[in-house]
Amino acid sequence: MPDGRDGVTIRAIRGIGAIPAAAWDICAGDDNPFCAHAFLSAMEDSRSATPANGWAARHLLAESPEGRLLAAAPLYVKSHSYGEYVFDWSWAEAWNKAGGQYYPKLQCAIPFTPATGRRLLVHPEYRHQGLEEALADAMVRLTDQAGLSSAHVTFSTQAEAEALAQRGWLLRMGEQYHWANDGYGSFDDFLAALSSRKRKSIRKERERAAALNVRIHTLTGGDLKPAHWDAFHRFYLDTIDKKWANAYLTRDFFTRLGETMADKVVLILAEQDGRWVAGALNLLGKDTLYGRNWGSDGDFRYLHFEMCYYRAIDFAIAHGLKRVEAGAQGEHKISRGYMPAATWSAHWIADPSFRRAVARFLDDERIRVAENIRTLADAGPFRQIDCSSDDETCHYR
Repeated sequence: MPDGRDGVTIRAIRGIGAIPAAAWDICAGDDNPFCAHAFLSAMEDSRSATPANGWAARHLLAESPEGRLLAAAPLYVKSHSYGEYVFDWSWAEAWNKAGGQYYPKLQCAIPFTPATGRRLLVHPEYRHQGLEEALADAMVRLTDQAGLSSAHVTFSTQAEAEALAQRGWLLRMGEQYHWANDGYGSFDDFLAALSSRKRKSIRKERERAAALNVRIHTLTGGDLKPAHWDAFHRFYLDTIDKKWANAYLTRDFFTRLGETMADKVVLILAEQDGRWVAGALNLLGKDTLYGRNWGSDGDFRYLHFEMCYYRAIDFAIAHGLKRVEAGAQGEHKISRGYMPAATWSAHWIADPSFRRAVARFLDDERIRVAENIRTLADAGPFRQIDCSSDDETCHYR
């Protein structure tokens, strides 16, 4: 697939194993663990993301005439919309009712991972040379050549999504809940920034979790053992059963994650009477802790808040991280210090009439999402600053 940019050629590969890890990773960078070759390999080699379950790899590679990898994009042909967290089920239903066929489609994303990061991965020596645009244009060509309905770049950076919108893609805004480290030296420093009522509520939740007769361990690197992954996979399956969902992540996925990315794993496990009873899986980026999965063997009230939210904050403060991203959905996170934040995606719709309908929907949706983020932020748990006094001194209220 020649691109015309100084002899650059773009091709699609059917598995991340077809490209050396070092070549891919220099393009992906080290800021986001999910873009790493090891993470994508764990997904594919463990049979978690495969053509059989709707994730057929078509990763794009942009190469020089000498075969040097200049840019890449994690790309899949999807036969459904599961595991994406940017919901387009209504689009599929509408297009099918109109006589079209929505699936298969192209998805530039990290499977089962609603975490923002770069999707158009360019070698640092070749950035700002049009390679991001080359990858996007290649997705459009592949969509047209294969007769697909659409292409989607999800949980991209805002800059990527807006750049794609400049090239005619449709811009979509979503929302999540993130905790931001305002230079806190301790959890108490964070609590001091909250209103009195919210501060007391969090302290009570932590006290009640502490009274559950469990010991909580934070494990990473060489501390991770097969028994820990056995337990966490059990919790994962229990959560899936409760949600009536599909268990895409195999036990082998967690083994591979521990073998190849142990230094990026932060696994928080609760122990009771010598048995693991609950767990929260996080992955560590350059300046962000990403919360991914949670599960338990029983009903431990308040333990979810403690392990998924407060222990994540503890870890972020202790390691000087800027942010904790707590995954998809959940307005209950706001009262615990996780504030609404925009997420971004971009969408290429092949059919002009269908494209116009989706564009109208997204124009309205962006207005609603932006307003909801503002409203939720105004109702957040942090103390408000009043600068209206005559002495021009700002006071918390």
